Amino acid sequence: MHHFQFRHGELYAEELPVREIARRVGTPFYLYSTATLKRHFRIFDRAFGALPHLVCYSVKANSNLAVLRLFAREGSGADIVSGGELYRALKAGIPPEKIVFSGVGKTPREMREALKAGILMFNVESLGELQTLARVARSLGKVAPVAIRINPDVDPKTHPYISTGLQKNKFGLDLETAFKAYLLAREDPHLQVLGIDCHIGSQLTEISPFVEALRRVKAFMKRLAQEDIEIRYLDLGGGLGIVYGDEAPPPPEEYARALVEELKDLKVTLILEPGRVLVGNAGILVTRVLYYKETPAKKFVIVDAGMNDLLRPAFYDAYHEIVPVTSHPDRPEIVADVVGPICETGDFFARDRKLPLVKPGELLAVMSTGAYGFVMSSNYNSRPRPPEVLVSGSEYFVVRRRESYARLVAGEKIPEFLL
Repeated sequence: MHHFQFRHGELYAEELPVREIARRVGTPFYLYSTATLKRHFRIFDRAFGALPHLVCYSVKANSNLAVLRLFAREGSGADIVSGGELYRALKAGIPPEKIVFSGVGKTPREMREALKAGILMFNVESLGELQTLARVARSLGKVAPVAIRINPDVDPKTHPYISTGLQKNKFGLDLETAFKAYLLAREDPHLQVLGIDCHIGSQLTEISPFVEALRRVKAFMKRLAQEDIEIRYLDLGGGLGIVYGDEAPPPPEEYARALVEELKDLKVTLILEPGRVLVGNAGILVTRVLYYKETPAKKFVIVDAGMNDLLRPAFYDAYHEIVPVTSHPDRPEIVADVVGPICETGDFFARDRKLPLVKPGELLAVMSTGAYGFVMSSNYNSRPRPPEVLVSGSEYFVVRRRESYARLVAGEKIPEFLL
């Protein structure tokens, strides 16, 4: 459920007409709902109330400081994958002891920053990373808390670009190499084994891959126990999907029931890293129609947002529902491509989509863009990135300003020999 609803033919974000926000802010812009963000977090968190657990929001899904601060106030930790995300999480007030550091390519600098901050643990993904982390910890006179990310070789049944739990993926370690990593970590005085980590993919719409992966993790934990390696934290990652179109992902309560049943006899704290399921349906991208164009082969609705603003359709061929912000039930239905101004054929939000005939100047809402929307945006074609707006009840707040042309070139310099 989300708080973007039609009232008398007008799309509202909580208590505000989207059309009015667009009039004041300009288009395109991202719009997030505070009520939806809170509701999704609370439902997810409460679903695991029967177990000791920590929700570490996956920052990569939407890293706006206001969103992070909102989750921090709800008690969330953070799953981070870079030094920049660590900086954001700390700046938003997320306690370092609730932060886990994932990702296959942590640099020594990022390791130093995280060790100095005092994060909960590093999810280590290779033997080389484990050795580097030990060296960095030794240089600082610290002990690095670690979990090893295992690759359970489970098919998550999702888009191949967001599958992370198969042996052919770059993430984690196969079970034999992971076992070797645990033995090495146990013997190193600058490493402390705290947990085990497993994440199989994103936008999963079935429970069975989660359960299968968890059972393989449990079997591996028994093997570790035989070596007197104690696991205090079991990090199962995130990946629960949302509805973009006709998907039918399980609700968090059903997902939690399946995991709780498998975990009831283990004495561990469960770590969960939800991202998309918390923020995906809590955001929309609002764009204005520039032109309507017909060719002998196609109809096109050309809008002022582009693939630089929302990459998912071009990158994943992802489906997003698109609705007029003001409905016109008397208008005919057309079949058209909804496209942006970028000089790429791949610059589209929908292809051969049925929608009411819309006219230049009217607004469209691209739904379910709260996750992997702004965070994947760019300045391609030298386009300033759009603002982000947060609605709370009958108020709205610009939580990131629209970029200016001057900001586009702020870090650039023409060398003297060209002047």
